[in-house]
Amino acid sequence: MQPSVLRGKRILLVDDEESVRGAYAMLLAIDDHTVVEANNGGDALEQFNKGSFDLVITDFEMPVMRGGELATRLKELAPSLPILMITAHGKTLGDPTNPVDAILNKPFTLEELRQAIAGVLAEQGEKR
Repeated sequence: MQPSVLRGKRILLVDDEESVRGAYAMLLAIDDHTVVEANNGGDALEQFNKGSFDLVITDFEMPVMRGGELATRLKELAPSLPILMITAHGKTLGDPTNPVDAILNKPFTLEELRQAIAGVLAEQGEKR
């Protein structure tokens, strides 16, 4: 039996590669998520200040501001905000300079993305 899929969340999606961001946005749209896109950390902070989000999904390696620095700044503004990092750099949790709640390594499937989102949102729900 497949677990129910979380739907209808408001997600801030941050990636400097437009085609990658577009692909992720399409995957997220399958589950009826509202996606606000940002192409770097500075843009993400501007978007974050304009509205509320259930989740932030960010790339690690970006110009202007790396994903870990973005996560640090977002956690200062909203400590309970769930942040999922997507990376091709084999990062793991536990790096004090990278306060994300979960890491999803590239490449990944839609089901792995769904599981990561459900896990990070469930974890944050338990903390509240």
